[in-house]
Amino acid sequence: MHRRRFVALLGGALAAPLFARAQATKMPRVGYLFSFVPSQGEHLWQACRQGLRELGYVEGRNIALEPRWADGHHGRLPELAAELVRLKVDVIVAAATPANLAAKAATRTTPIVMVAVSDPARIGLVASLARPGGNITGLSLLTPELSGKRLELLLEILKRAPRVAALSNPDNRSHAVFLDETIAAARSLRIEVLPLRARNAAEIEQAFTEAKKKNADALLVFDDPVIWGHRKLIVEQAAQARLPTMYGYSEFVDEGGLISYGPHRPDLYRRTAAYVDKILKGANPAELPIERPTRFELFINQGTARALGLAIPQTLLLRADRVIE
Repeated sequence: MHRRRFVALLGGALAAPLFARAQATKMPRVGYLFSFVPSQGEHLWQACRQGLRELGYVEGRNIALEPRWADGHHGRLPELAAELVRLKVDVIVAAATPANLAAKAATRTTPIVMVAVSDPARIGLVASLARPGGNITGLSLLTPELSGKRLELLLEILKRAPRVAALSNPDNRSHAVFLDETIAAARSLRIEVLPLRARNAAEIEQAFTEAKKKNADALLVFDDPVIWGHRKLIVEQAAQARLPTMYGYSEFVDEGGLISYGPHRPDLYRRTAAYVDKILKGANPAELPIERPTRFELFINQGTARALGLAIPQTLLLRADRVIE
């Protein structure tokens, strides 16, 4: 009896540290901050989750996910960011510039993984792409540097476009960067840029009225969650104004837009998982270099081109990743 009792006590003593360690190891919790409406960003949210699954994270088993959606209202982002901080999440993944600015204002300590931000250094989110500093790292969109390429693609189709309008959201700090880059690229191509600003549906309609009044030959639409949320309206307005339009997101072309050129966004959102994984394993976000897009897509809508009386050059069609007939 004494020997059995000793063995039992010894077994309990050995098991106690293991139990204590199991109790001390909490499931990591990751918050996600999105500007857009869930139904419109579902494919991007699924890309985030897919990336985690590829790295062995199973929701509810070894990781907890806390998505928050602003439903297209940037004013809600500070409140949602503060809520994630109160939940004491281990990492916040923030999508697009407004969400990242809100997350940065909410915490200086919780690691933040950015995605879909054009030029994080120029808008003050990080110190540099190579060494971000602070608590923010992630993936840059690199879209300002694509402004010249987008103008060149429009010229391939139109041959001549002396006046190109540019639609931006004045509430998006990155759009000042977009506009500067577009004007610089347009100068070398001898194109005049007509800035148009809109933060809601009514202002979008006003912007198209202004573009028509100023005899714009084409339009560039800057990347933005609010503008993206109104993509059906923008495509409809472009068709009514018979205005050839270049977009940054392929979803506009799916809705009937003429052409888009930009990073493949689901790939960027999937790659946020690699940053989450490194941070959960102890990496310092201040020392994790910010990545740039590696995959770009050119989408063309032939039906829209025909409706506008445009002939897309065969050389451009051959370069396209997808042509919608």
